[in-house]
Amino acid sequence: MARVLIVDDEPDLVWAVKYALLDEGHEVLTASDGVEALALARQERPDLFVVDVVMPRLDGIELCREARRDLRLASVPILFLSGHGEVQDRVRGLDEGGDDYLCKPFDLTELKARVRSLLRRTAAPQAETAGDAHVMRVGALCLDTRERSLQVDGAQVPITPAEFTLIGFLMAHAGEVFSSRHLLERVWGYPAGSGDAAVVRWHMKNLRAKIEPDPAKPVYVRTVPRYGYILDRRAAPSSP
Repeated sequence: MARVLIVDDEPDLVWAVKYALLDEGHEVLTASDGVEALALARQERPDLFVVDVVMPRLDGIELCREARRDLRLASVPILFLSGHGEVQDRVRGLDEGGDDYLCKPFDLTELKARVRSLLRRTAAPQAETAGDAHVMRVGALCLDTRERSLQVDGAQVPITPAEFTLIGFLMAHAGEVFSSRHLLERVWGYPAGSGDAAVVRWHMKNLRAKIEPDPAKPVYVRTVPRYGYILDRRAAPSSP
């Protein structure tokens, strides 16, 4: 059972989502805008946010931004709800640290599947090192799965929960190529054939912007045309 905070100003939608998640055995909290949600989250510390993008007072994007600045909430996954035409809002949400999105109207079965996959992301990737079991190292990359932090060439870089899970999986499987579909299924637990490959592309873009010396010419996480992505085993430190 997880504690899920639903944030939306549409009472009927909140009611439907709430009872769908109660049916899954979760504890459900609700708020009608971002200001109310932020205060409630700081008091109750949910395991997952389900957040509408467009809301009064404090919208979903601003709520996400504030949550990522709060050490108590920074690692909590965020699922955005947005209209079909709000592509730019979905992009902004992922850029600000959101983990996934669903377009309204959506099927409640799909919502439940997304919630399950997001909650699985909170489990730290397993390190493959014997001496220091919570630390993973591949070349210049060092991931601490206990502290949930990443260093590149000795310098710490801030990463979102989705980026943490993604780089952890790639480091654990350095030298292997994975398609967007494989990453959706194996990193984040999406059922086969579900999810949107665009989510992988955006998280990859944001991750590269943080770890690559030149994101336009990646040296750590490379693209293999027509196949997918690979973390280079060498992941060599940048030249001084």
